[in-house]
Amino acid sequence: MTLKELEKAAEQGDAKAQYELGRCYDAGDKVPKDNAIAAKWYAKAAEQGHTKAQFNLGCCYDYGEGVEQDYTKAMKWYTKAAENGDAYAQYNLGNFYYNGKGVTQNYTEAVKWYTKAAESGAAKAQNDLGICYKEGRGVIQNYTEAVKWYTKAAEQGYTIAQFNLGCCYNCGEGVEQDYTKAMKWYTKAAENGDDSAQYNLGNFYYTGEHIQQNYTEAVKWYTKAAENGFYLSQFRLGMCYYNGEGVEQDYTKAVEWFTEAAKQGYAEAQFNLALCYSVGWGVKKDDTLAVKWYTKAAENGNATAQYNLAVCYDNGFGVSKDYAMAAQWYKKSAEQGYAKAQVNLGNCYCDGEGVEQNYTEAVKWYTKAAEQGNADAQNNLGHCYHNGYGIEQNFIEAIKWFTKAAEQGHTKAQQNLDTCYVYIHIPDEI
Repeated sequence: MTLKELEKAAEQGDAKAQYELGRCYDAGDKVPKDNAIAAKWYAKAAEQGHTKAQFNLGCCYDYGEGVEQDYTKAMKWYTKAAENGDAYAQYNLGNFYYNGKGVTQNYTEAVKWYTKAAESGAAKAQNDLGICYKEGRGVIQNYTEAVKWYTKAAEQGYTIAQFNLGCCYNCGEGVEQDYTKAMKWYTKAAENGDDSAQYNLGNFYYTGEHIQQNYTEAVKWYTKAAENGFYLSQFRLGMCYYNGEGVEQDYTKAVEWFTEAAKQGYAEAQFNLALCYSVGWGVKKDDTLAVKWYTKAAENGNATAQYNLAVCYDNGFGVSKDYAMAAQWYKKSAEQGYAKAQVNLGNCYCDGEGVEQNYTEAVKWYTKAAEQGNADAQNNLGHCYHNGYGIEQNFIEAIKWFTKAAEQGHTKAQQNLDTCYVYIHIPDEI
């Protein structure tokens, strides 16, 4: 049918012609592209019950193409098309209910429409229905059903489903754990460009837990995901360059990838980048930049970064010396169980640096670190028991903690222990 014939039929009210003419304007086929005219003809066909036109008109309102964006109207036309059996409309309608877009969020309704679309073979719907079963949203959680729908979508080549199915086999959710099948589906998804699959595949090759270890293959897959901006792969690739695993050791390259991941807010990368600036690995040593990145990592909750940042404030490395700030960051790290921070926080309370002197608090933090095996804390705790600082004087406890530290080669503890045995009578059993 020529354009003139199509226009004539459309003007005479032929719904199919109206739909086809709308498509012409939508795609710029035979006529200049014009979304507003496309929407006009879709509307005429949709009003006559043309299913594909209803769906396309729903899309126009959904994305604001040719009409003002209006999720309520999009919902109206998706619903009409969905009720007429259009799988794409059913899927989009499911998304509206799932995300609460233009309608009150309703996972049960989402599942209803995803199911209709999935049963018609729509791969995206099959995958999203699988997610609903996995998460227990709108249905009773059922990993087996999740795997069933992931498989249907994955076998159609839908990348996200291939990754999700790989995860199921990897973790043994809904299927018997099978690393070979996990590798199979991760590989398919990775070859289709899924960065999470590329990262997981890289981890398989890096750890060698379930396949033969191969750092070169790990680097290959980390690189693909890293180049797509996947921060975890950027970090892992940085570590490979840092350690010379699968590539020639190159601190400069390591810093480049740590930087990319750090910019995305990944705390471990921020910490490693700070460490590189602090020591001068791959970059010129710069304590100020080290503090910058330690701060970012510390604010993101990295306990080691919090400790290192505190050390910087404690000693004036890259920042003005500030005992109060040092104590603040030691405390944040200590509260996460980092032993070195606990002993230094104990020192702050013991010496009254950055905090009000408080021997009881000092003993509290020395104890936490000492129980983790920190020799400095064990020696300091022994000192507190020996002198009755912050706790009742107890020579037996003092000897106990001096001994633990001394057995680790702590020189001061060995000296303190010798002094105890010279001046204190110790029973045969402690």
